[in-house]
Amino acid sequence: MESIEQRLERIEFHQKLLLKIISESQYDFYRIVIENQLQEKDVEDFYKLCETLHKESEEQKADKFVFFSPLFKKFKEELHPKLDPEQVIQACLKQNIFPELMV
Repeated sequence: MESIEQRLERIEFHQKLLLKIISESQYDFYRIVIENQLQEKDVEDFYKLCETLHKESEEQKADKFVFFSPLFKKFKEELHPKLDPEQVIQACLKQNIFPELMV
């Protein structure tokens, strides 16, 4: 029977292999999540942040009042500290995650 340590080592090895696979694909955001060892809640918080900022930008567009620097500032401030905003934006654009917000 496999010990917990052996299982963990195997899972970590498989994770490294999967990272190599997705590093050559269009799933850059997922790769960043895995590399930075984010939890599921961290990713859920990221999507909530993006949804909130997207709504704010849509409201501003409707009022013909759009300034992107405050939205970007808020994005940077509320982004998980392990994540680099510029890297995340590029990954989201490539993976088509909130593209209208990331432009």
